[in-house]
Amino acid sequence: MIVIIDYDTGNTRNVQKALNFVGLENKISANHEEIRQADGLILPGVGAFSVAMEELHKRDLVPLIQELAKNGKPILGVCLGMQLLLEGSLENGFTEGLGLIEGICEPLPVDKMFPVPHMGWNELIVTRETALSKGLNGKYVYFVHSYFTDCSWEAIDAMSQYSIKIPAMISKNNILGTQFHPEKSSAVGLEILQAFKEVVKNADITSN
Repeated sequence: MIVIIDYDTGNTRNVQKALNFVGLENKISANHEEIRQADGLILPGVGAFSVAMEELHKRDLVPLIQELAKNGKPILGVCLGMQLLLEGSLENGFTEGLGLIEGICEPLPVDKMFPVPHMGWNELIVTRETALSKGLNGKYVYFVHSYFTDCSWEAIDAMSQYSIKIPAMISKNNILGTQFHPEKSSAVGLEILQAFKEVVKNADITSN
C-alpha cells in the first residue's frame, strides 16, 4: 500500500489516478498510523514551500516523515514535494525543509527567453542510472515550477536544460524526487511510477 500524504497542497487526486492506472494500491491520508503502515510514501505538492511546510507541521507530519525516511521507507517527492525533501528554501525568505537530502531550493533565474514559471515538456539528461532514472535519457516529461533544487552532484540522477540545467530527478538511498510531474508526463511518467512500485516492493525497511 502506498500512501499519498495529504496536507492540502493539491494535485493528490491526479497522483492517485496515475497510481490506479499502473495498478499500485494506494490511499490519500494524513493519518499517522496509516502513513506508518504504508509500504511507501508519495509527497506531492503544488504551491509555496513555506505554506507546505506549515501544513506538514500542523499535522505533526515532519518528525514522522523524517523517522520513516531514516528507517528506510521509500519516499517519492513530486514537484514541490521534491523541494521539501531538501534542507530548506529561499522562497519568501528562508524556510527549513525536511532535511532528507542536502541542498537548498532557489528561484529560477529571470530570463526573457525562458519564462518563469517554467511550464512545459523538457528532455531528461540522465546523469546517474537508478531504479527510477534507468532508460529515461532523452525522454520528455512535464514541468511546472518557479524554483529549483540546488543540491550536490552526488544526489542528482537526471537534469533538464532550461535557462540553467535543472535537477530533474534526485535521490539519496530510499529518498527520491522528481521536479517534474510523473502523473502529467504521459507514458514516461507512468513508467516512473511503475519503477517506484518496484522500489517499494524491494525495500528493506527496519521496524518502526
